[in-house]
Amino acid sequence: MADLTKEKIIDTLKAVKFEDGSNIIDRGVVSEVVIANGKVYFAMDAGTDDPAIFEPLCRQAEELVSAMEGVTSVGVTVTAERRQGEAHPAQAQKPQNGNGHAGQQNAGQQNAGQGGPQAGGQKGGQELPGVKHIIAVASGKGGVGKSTTSVNLALGLKALGLKVGILDADVYGPSMPRLLGISAEPQVGPENQIMALEAYGIKVMSMGFMVAEGTPVVWRGPMVMSALGQMLGKVNWAPLDVLVIDMPPGTGDVQLTIAQQTPLAGAVIVSTPQDLALIDARKGIAMFGQVNIPILGIVENMSYFNCPKCGERSDIFGHGGAREEARKIGTEFLGEVPLNMSIRETSDAGRPIMATDPESAEAIAYLEIAKKVLERIGTEGHHAGFSAPNIVIE
Repeated sequence: MADLTKEKIIDTLKAVKFEDGSNIIDRGVVSEVVIANGKVYFAMDAGTDDPAIFEPLCRQAEELVSAMEGVTSVGVTVTAERRQGEAHPAQAQKPQNGNGHAGQQNAGQQNAGQGGPQAGGQKGGQELPGVKHIIAVASGKGGVGKSTTSVNLALGLKALGLKVGILDADVYGPSMPRLLGISAEPQVGPENQIMALEAYGIKVMSMGFMVAEGTPVVWRGPMVMSALGQMLGKVNWAPLDVLVIDMPPGTGDVQLTIAQQTPLAGAVIVSTPQDLALIDARKGIAMFGQVNIPILGIVENMSYFNCPKCGERSDIFGHGGAREEARKIGTEFLGEVPLNMSIRETSDAGRPIMATDPESAEAIAYLEIAKKVLERIGTEGHHAGFSAPNIVIE
């Protein structure tokens, strides 16, 4: 098999031309060419308020790169990142083919002039056929145990009899391979679908399955959106009752894009009790409020510590802060999970405590959280009537 290089992809893309004969490489339209285990991602900057007119060029570029030796899949993102007052070289140019291609990748169109991602694909977000409910597990900052909570919540929902999947949306710091003890690489199945991996009876997808552990993912926003678009829309998720999205920490492009392009039933906020973590948790809550995503409730992680030798309880990070925050904003307090060595040990070993020790006090705490989440998504969120919000920063 010939080596697949960025230079070869760029040479191939020079065959995609505008009506005047110039190509998309020389015109500076293509950026961010990335190769990961045969999967190719690149962005095309439309430089217009209507990136849809670029879809015929996108389709041609996708087909040419897909035909290259060593390429297993292609993700193309159309962006509109024109700087204020700067004319884009492709503007006022018409694509060389007359018919647009509907449904192009839906990988995260962005409009820098509007200050945030714009909803792509069909109006109302990217529906996932066969998936009944999608929930986000989020935090305002890292280090609060959000991914561990996501995994054990997903397993708790499975224990309640649901078909569950989990998407690791933290492209830069994926945790699912380690938390679930998976080291395999996803395969491509029928109709070019990516086959989700499975662990403990739940479907799983993560960027960590596609790059070696310890290898940094050095991507800008468009590439991240392209990868997430594929992990959402091109994975064989169905049939699922619930898809849990383990969000990256913070309130940036990834969070906003998922909120806009995915019909979320709601968000679970994870925080530790201390004031510093709660400050950032409030930012996450406020972000979901701005885009009309309901808060299903708040989990207080590392809520307290029981000494395994003497049995004495210590509130290392304080206690009750998340419960009080839930009361203030009028949402559900989903429960508290103790700081416990067994959770850390099982997580590091890829054997989540919900799956390996379901009778433990910690697993029971996760199960009670799952029960409350299940009750909430029955009333708070539903795909019907979902409308993707528009975000404008003035």
